[in-house]
Amino acid sequence: MDDHQEHHHHEHQENLWAPGQQNSMDTGMNDGEGEMEQTKKDSIQQMESKDFIMEPAIFTCLKRYFQAGGMPEKVVELLSENYTAVAQTVNLLAEWLIMCGLAPTDVQDLVEDHLKDLLLKHFDPKKADTIFTEEGETPSWLESMIAHPKWRQLFYKLAEEYPDCLMLNFTIKLISDAGYQAEITNVSTACTQLEVFSRVLRTCLANILEGAGEETMSRNVPDFAKMVCHAEHTYLYTQIVMAVLSQDRNGGSVVRRISQEVQKYAKEKGHDVTHITLALSGASAYPRAQQSIMSMLSKGQLNPGDITVLHKLYSSDDPPPVNLIRYPLFLELFVDCLFTTSGAKINPDHKHKYIYLLAYAASITETWHRAERRSILRDELIPTAQAIDKVHHLVCEIKGHAELLSEISTLYQCIRYPVVAKGVLKWVEQTVSDPKYFEKQMDHTPLHLILLDEIGTCHLLLHQDVLKLLINLFEETFSELDTLVQLELKKTVLDRMVHLMSRGCVLPVISYIRKCTDQQDADVSLIRHFVTEVLDIICPPYTSDFVHMFLPIIESESITGTLRNDDGNDPVSDFIVHCKTNFIMVT
Repeated sequence: MDDHQEHHHHEHQENLWAPGQQNSMDTGMNDGEGEMEQTKKDSIQQMESKDFIMEPAIFTCLKRYFQAGGMPEKVVELLSENYTAVAQTVNLLAEWLIMCGLAPTDVQDLVEDHLKDLLLKHFDPKKADTIFTEEGETPSWLESMIAHPKWRQLFYKLAEEYPDCLMLNFTIKLISDAGYQAEITNVSTACTQLEVFSRVLRTCLANILEGAGEETMSRNVPDFAKMVCHAEHTYLYTQIVMAVLSQDRNGGSVVRRISQEVQKYAKEKGHDVTHITLALSGASAYPRAQQSIMSMLSKGQLNPGDITVLHKLYSSDDPPPVNLIRYPLFLELFVDCLFTTSGAKINPDHKHKYIYLLAYAASITETWHRAERRSILRDELIPTAQAIDKVHHLVCEIKGHAELLSEISTLYQCIRYPVVAKGVLKWVEQTVSDPKYFEKQMDHTPLHLILLDEIGTCHLLLHQDVLKLLINLFEETFSELDTLVQLELKKTVLDRMVHLMSRGCVLPVISYIRKCTDQQDADVSLIRHFVTEVLDIICPPYTSDFVHMFLPIIESESITGTLRNDDGNDPVSDFIVHCKTNFIMVT
C-alpha cells in the first residue's frame, strides 16, 4: 500500500469513528458549561442579597464564581450596589451615642439587646440546621458567641422554644462542654442528651451539697427538682444516682433529703412516683408492706384495711425495715390524720394502730451490717405512742379553751417528742388559719402562739416551719379586726420571731425583716418594735453577716430616729458605733 492509499485508509477509519466521538464530546462540554452557568447564576443570586460582602460565606461564593469563569467586574458591581452598610451604620450610631455621653457598656447592651430580640423574633430552625449540613464543622463564630453570657442566655431561650432544632441541641452540648453546665438547669433540651444531663446533674448536686443549709436548699432545690421532673426517664435516672449516693456515710443523709424534696415536688405537680420510690428502697422484698404503702401513697389517703396490714407486720417479731414507712409524704398523712381535721376520719377501733405505726416510724433505731439487720431498739416506742395518744386527745377531742389551758403542762411535756411537736405545729397552723380565731381571742398572746415558742425552744429542725407560719400570720391582713388590734397582733407575732432568734434562728428572721424594710411592706412602727426587742436580747460579738443585714435597718432614720438620744447614749447608737468601729462596711 503506497503513502496515498495509507493516508486515505486512516482518514476513512477516522471518519468511521468521528461522528460518535464528536457527539459525546459536545454533550460533555454542554453538561460542563451548563453546570458552570448554573454555578454563576447561583453565585450572582447570593451576591445580589443585601450586604453579602459581610457574610462568612463570601469567600466560598467568590471561589466558586471565579472557577466557573465569572468576571471580576461583575463581582465588584454586585457587591458594591448591594452594600447598605447596616453593621457599619450601627457602629457609627454607637460611636455618636458614646460621644453624646452614654457609657460604652450601656451602648453595647442596647445594641446586643436589640439584636437578641430580632434573633428571637426571626429565628428559623430549618435555616439554622443548614449551617451544619453546609459547613460540615462547628462555625468559628458560634464558639465565639457561647463565650459570652448574653448569647448563651439567647441559646437557652431558643432551645426552650425549638427543642427539635439540631443546631440548638448541638450548641447546648457545646456550652456544656465549655464548662457552663451550671447555667443549663432550666433548659429542657439538656434533659434529652444523657451526657449533658449527667454533667448538669453532677454540678447541681455539688452546688447544693457544698452550700449546706436550709437557705441553699430552698433557693436551689426547686430549679433542680423542675429539671429532674422534666420526664420520667430523667426522674428515674436521677433518683437511682441519688439512691446510690445516699448510702455514703459522708453526706448521704443530705442527698436522701434532696431526693425526698424531689419526690415532694413531683407529687405536687401531679406525678405519681410511688412505684419508683418503693422500688429504690428495696420494698419488693416485702410485697405485702409494699402493696399497702403504695395503695395509700398513690391515693394520698390512709385507710383502715392497709393500716391493719402494716400494723400486723410491724408489731411482729421480724418486722420489715422501718425505712419503708419513713417517707416524709407518708408520715405527713399520719400527722394530718392524728392532729388535724383535714386528714381522713379515724375509726376509734383502729386509732391505736395509726398511733403505733407513727410512733414506730418516729422512734425505732435499727442496726444493720452488710444488708443484715442486727438489732431493733424499741426503748422509745411506748413513750412516743403515749405522747401521741395524749396530744391527739387534746387537740382533736377537747374543744374548750379553758380545758386546753388546764392541760398546758401535758402539752409542754409531750411537745418534747419531735413527732408530737410536728403534729402540734400542724394543729396550730390549721387553728390560726380560721379567719374568726383572732376575733374570739381575749388574751394578749393566744395559747396557740405560745405553743410555737415551746416548739422553737425544743426543736431546731422545726425552726423553718415555725418561721414560715409566723410570716404567713404577719402578712395576713385581718381586715375584720380594728386597726389598733391588728398592730398589736402583729407585734405579738414579731415577738415570736424574736424568740425564734434567741433559739438560734437568727439570719432567716433578720433576712425577712430586712426584706420587709427594703420593700416597705410593713408599718414602720412594727419594724421599730422589732428593732427594740432585738436590741434588748443581743450583745457583742456579732457576725459579719448579722451586721451587714441588721445595720441598714438600725440606721434608717424613719425607723430608729425616735429611739435615739441627742447625746448618743442609747442602744441604737451603741450598736451603730460598735459596728462602725469593728466592721468595714461595704455599701
